Amino acid sequence: MGVCILYCPKDHAEDLRRIQHDLFDLGGDLCMPEQSQKKKLKILSSQVTWLEKEIDEQNKSLPPLSSFILPGGTSVSSYLHLARTVARRAERSVIALSQETKINEEAIMYLNRLSDYLFVLCRTLNNKSVDDVLWIPGKNQMEVSKK
Repeated sequence: MGVCILYCPKDHAEDLRRIQHDLFDLGGDLCMPEQSQKKKLKILSSQVTWLEKEIDEQNKSLPPLSSFILPGGTSVSSYLHLARTVARRAERSVIALSQETKINEEAIMYLNRLSDYLFVLCRTLNNKSVDDVLWIPGKNQMEVSKK
């Protein structure tokens, strides 16, 4: 997230700093068993709701998706795509943890919405999706068959 902040415009960098704080809250949430008397930090539904509102707000100015998007475009979007894959991996790990012990379900929801937020931010920072790198199914197969 820190690398993304370095490349991000200021208004979005502040949002990413907020997310950094949330991720540390999430770490505090997960490091203590759900039933622990000492547990103080928890991911709250308001943190998930903030991400959802930001996703909706950014989506208003983006064209509908017509293809899968490959990581790339601008430098910041490339780093955000990387952060998104890390968030997805963390989500899978937390889901696996939830099968072994009781955890705060908001933590899973937060990670799920975070990866969606990062995807939408990638599109936003790719010149409102103009610089998105679109997947062309079978592109290399077509090139080989032309030779």
